[in-house]
Amino acid sequence: MLAPFITWWLRGESLLCLTQRESSDILVVEGWIGPETIEAAAAEFAQGGYRWVITTGGLNAERWNHNRWTYAEIAHDRLVIAGIPHEKIIMAPCTEVEIQRTRESALAAKQKLKELGLKPSAINVFTLGAHARRSQLVYANIFKPTIKVGVISWLPPGAQTEPWWHSSTRAKSLLTETIGYAYEAMLDSGRGTTPKPVSLNPSSASAQ
Repeated sequence: MLAPFITWWLRGESLLCLTQRESSDILVVEGWIGPETIEAAAAEFAQGGYRWVITTGGLNAERWNHNRWTYAEIAHDRLVIAGIPHEKIIMAPCTEVEIQRTRESALAAKQKLKELGLKPSAINVFTLGAHARRSQLVYANIFKPTIKVGVISWLPPGAQTEPWWHSSTRAKSLLTETIGYAYEAMLDSGRGTTPKPVSLNPSSASAQ
């Protein structure tokens, strides 16, 4: 009875931190992953021979804050700072949601590809740590059956050598993503294909 628990305790994070690339010229970057991870995504773009990078994400900050930006815009700006030409970056912001944010981001990315007439056979999703396996599952549900979905998980330096229980952040992430992945696998929150777009700030819209 203890075997599944012990296995997950020892190997759960590595199983969730999945990296499984597909041959693709489109990289999708989840905008919420933070500055350091976005810099790593820029390196992946430069080294991976990609043609386009799509940034996703809904609104940041609190609802009452009138000076809000989408994570798609924030990731766009970070990628430009990291040296990615802005004409190579496609923003796909989504609506403000409290749940199923990955699903809404995947829907927005799919809709943006459709609007631009891009029909890739595969995409790769760049994300942070243990969220990778859930991201791949959600995006695969949205993009099936015509587009394959690869995923790239990034962890900060030192995380590969230190156990997850030495970090409260990684421990929380492992618990959250274990529950989240099980939810996706059993209930498939990716049903439906209609995204809810969000308006960009004028300054960022003109940048694209």
